[in-house]
Amino acid sequence: MTMNTNNAPDSALVFGINRHRLTTDGEGVTTLVAFNGCPLRCKYCLNKQSWDSEKGRTYTPEQLFEEVKIDQLYFLATHGGVTFGGGEPLLQVEFIKAFRALCGGQWQLLAETSLNVAFENVQALDPLLDGYIVDIKDMNPEIYEDYTGKPNTIVLENLQWLLGHGDPNRITVRVPHIPDFNTDEDVERSKQRLAAMGVVNLDEFQYIIR
Repeated sequence: MTMNTNNAPDSALVFGINRHRLTTDGEGVTTLVAFNGCPLRCKYCLNKQSWDSEKGRTYTPEQLFEEVKIDQLYFLATHGGVTFGGGEPLLQVEFIKAFRALCGGQWQLLAETSLNVAFENVQALDPLLDGYIVDIKDMNPEIYEDYTGKPNTIVLENLQWLLGHGDPNRITVRVPHIPDFNTDEDVERSKQRLAAMGVVNLDEFQYIIR
């Protein structure tokens, strides 16, 4: 199982905490917690600071809980909670386990993930997470690897497993139009393949490159 590499086994390096997000990272009011550490090197990455193992602040689950619980009333009133992003949140197995134990079952916990992690991580965290926002990039393995630097075999295996273990409605798959890497036809093929796998919620959008 992939663990983080900070001093404490359940601590994690966080480069951003964004409060009061409404319907952008799941239902209700959410707080986005962005972890450092990512297995991908996407050409148009918006969060390159997540590649730097020195940037950010190290939190224990207890410290993060104390910081974000200020919005608990919003979470409970709107069926919201915390969305873990990054970077790649599914690398933080022990941290998320400990955080769930602290916040209990009333908060929604989501992961904004590439799913390009070991299956053991997905399997360990799935009982603790209420939903997923999956950044699939492109279903074509050549396009995916050209854009991210990694193959997508494990991504598709993890997604298929999640679809077979729980309500497919808890999973939203983002399908981007990526300038210079995929075409409208590629995106359409990705959507068709995802629908055939059993994906219900698709979020098609355009990367804006500045």
